[in-house]
Amino acid sequence: MTDTTAPRKAPAAEPTLHRAIGPWLLLLFIVGDILGTGIYALTGQVAKQVGGVVWLPFLIAFVVALITAFSYLELVTKYPRAAGAALYTHKAFGIHFVTFLVAFAVMSSGITSASTASRAFSVNLDAAFGLGLGDPAVGNNTWGIMWLGLLFMAIVAAINFRGVGESVKVNIVLTCVELSGLLIVIFIGLWAIGAGQGDVSRVTQFHTPEGVSAVWPVIAATTLAFFAMVGFEDAVNMAEETKDPVRIFPKILLIGLLATALIYMLVSISAVTLVEPAALGEGETPLLKVVEAGAPNFPLGIFAFITMFAVANTALINMLMASRLIYGMSREHVLPAVLGKVHPTRRTPYLAILFTTLLAFGLITFVGGVPQLGGTTALLLLCVFTVVNVAVLVLRKDRVEHAHFKAPTILPIVGAIACGFLTGPWTGRNPEQYKIAGVLLAIGVVLWVVTVFVNRATGQKPLDPTMEDIGGKSTIN
Repeated sequence: MTDTTAPRKAPAAEPTLHRAIGPWLLLLFIVGDILGTGIYALTGQVAKQVGGVVWLPFLIAFVVALITAFSYLELVTKYPRAAGAALYTHKAFGIHFVTFLVAFAVMSSGITSASTASRAFSVNLDAAFGLGLGDPAVGNNTWGIMWLGLLFMAIVAAINFRGVGESVKVNIVLTCVELSGLLIVIFIGLWAIGAGQGDVSRVTQFHTPEGVSAVWPVIAATTLAFFAMVGFEDAVNMAEETKDPVRIFPKILLIGLLATALIYMLVSISAVTLVEPAALGEGETPLLKVVEAGAPNFPLGIFAFITMFAVANTALINMLMASRLIYGMSREHVLPAVLGKVHPTRRTPYLAILFTTLLAFGLITFVGGVPQLGGTTALLLLCVFTVVNVAVLVLRKDRVEHAHFKAPTILPIVGAIACGFLTGPWTGRNPEQYKIAGVLLAIGVVLWVVTVFVNRATGQKPLDPTMEDIGGKSTIN
């Protein structure tokens, strides 16, 4: 409910964001946001489920992401401001609790994604530099790996607290480093294939239990591979800083998705050609195995450094987003106001950073595994994407004065069905992922209820979300 007797007034002198992002900068931002932990950490887990056709789940995940991208394109060109899924949900349905759940799900997906990156960072560092933290008898589920992951997340929190402003030009450097690692894998794979190494025929081989159709293992693997295709939805937050977003956003977002999908296909083919699927699925450093098999003399330390840089970037971006969303929701009076406190000197939301970091610590300590954390990230975002696809259809009744991109009506319908289908237990999704997502959302609901009682006691009411407050952006550092 909105307090109509005391409407929020926007300051007349508030400056607008500078539209400095052209097509190339936007393309690099989108590609850099999608590349990262997913392909570096989950290729082996996907191969374990489907065998040599490891590329197929990534391809299906790309198609589902592409369909949903059309819905985001309609919304971002219709409302070309720094927005997000929660805002679109509120504009479509106008229910504060539903808006809150979507926003908290997005926040939770950022924390699970960062925790996945923390795990990937730890095991790659251990494998590349021979730290001996992993135990061959139990794999990487050891106290040493866990403590390294906690240390990594603490460093991310410290950087977040110090104040890391998002810069698209810095993103160019990050994207180039992330991309270089994947191009190394592709080049090594193509070189080895040309030299007659490996077994290209594996790319058509399914590995499924005796008497079981290949369809369901592929669907199960797709729910995991989807983690590698997320990130493009963050681009809507750059709309206010993009030159002529209505014109350039559609083609640049589609080009970015196609480019990353092609890279992922080539990486998958190179990986399974050089390393048998069963071996690729052992442990959590699949691409290190590919580089070692195809180019034994290549310094693994360099590739491990690239991998760690890529996943560290993923962790930092996601923890920045998560803490700013908590900060924004507290300002909207849908979470305790204390979480919106800003440090007087660092100008960062230090209690929101502490809260999100503690949640990440819990995930690293009590969950740990990359498949569970990555799968939970995909589960949460698939739920959000289902809502966004429905919101597009609901908002068709909302007319705007300017021309905008309009997705063919069939696409949001197919997108909602596909994303909703991939969230179900019939896909073979690990039940642990529902528990993780349920616990995270339950924490959010408890905080919501506490806030409701506090609001009633103080006479405060939740505010309608604005473009600036709920998109993961804020005026703080």
